[in-house]
Amino acid sequence: MNDRLQGRAALVTGAGSGLGRSMAYRFAADGAAVMCADLNEESAMETAARIADLGGHSVAMPLDVTDSGAVKESLERTNDEFDGIDIIVNNAGIGGYHGWDATIDVNLSGVYYGLLHGAQMLADHGGGAIVNIASIAGLNALVTSGGRTTTALAETGELTPDRSAAYVASKHGVVGLTRQFAINFGQQGVRVNAICPGYIYTPMTAGMRERPGAEEMLQSLHPMGRLGQDDEVASAAAFLVSDDASFITGVALPVDGGYSAR
Repeated sequence: MNDRLQGRAALVTGAGSGLGRSMAYRFAADGAAVMCADLNEESAMETAARIADLGGHSVAMPLDVTDSGAVKESLERTNDEFDGIDIIVNNAGIGGYHGWDATIDVNLSGVYYGLLHGAQMLADHGGGAIVNIASIAGLNALVTSGGRTTTALAETGELTPDRSAAYVASKHGVVGLTRQFAINFGQQGVRVNAICPGYIYTPMTAGMRERPGAEEMLQSLHPMGRLGQDDEVASAAAFLVSDDASFITGVALPVDGGYSAR
C-alpha cells in the first residue's frame, strides 16, 4: 500500500466484518489510525487485533448506529483516542430482509447520525472526509432479467416486495444525504461522498449466493461478468478520503462492475 493517510485518524462503523473490516485494514495499511466500531464488539476487536498484528494503530469499540447519542460518543472517543479525527466511514448496514423499520433505522438513520454529528465535528477541526456506503440499490431498483427482485433471497428465498423496497429506499436515502451534506459543508473543508457497490463477496450476500444458480445469476447482472471483492471497495474508499480526491464531493461512485451502466 502507501502512506497517503499517514497521521490521520478514522472511524469506521460496521468494522467487524465485510466491507467495514476491509476498509479498516486498508486505511491502516495506508497509515491511518482506525477506530473499529461495530454492534458486535468481539468482531470489532478481531479487526483491531489484526491491524495491530500488521503494525498498525487501531482501537475497537461497540456501537449501535441507531442510537444518535452513541454515534456522537463514538466520534468523540475517536477524537480523544487519536488526538483528532479526519475520516468517517458510515458503513454499518443490514439487508432488507430485516423489515422496514430495522432497515431504515440502521441503513438510513444510522448514516444520518454519523453525518449530523460527524460533519460538524470535522468542520470544527478544520475539515476532513466522509464516505457513506450506499449501494447500486441507491441508484437503481433491484430487478433481475426476469423482473423479480433479488434482495429477499438472502434469508428465505421469498421474493417479497416489502423487503427489496426497504433496502432500496434506505440506500436511495443515503445518496440523498450524501449530496445534501456535501453542499452544506463544502465551504467548511468537509468532503462527503458515497460508494455504491454492486454485489460483493461479503457475509451479507453469502445467503443469497449459496442458493442454487444464484451466484451465476448475480454475475450475469454485472457487465464484467463477476462479483466484486471487498478490497476493491476499500480501494475506492481509500481514494475518496485521501488528498487525491481533494476536489471531489457530493459524488455517488458506483463500484459495481458496470451494473449501473446497463
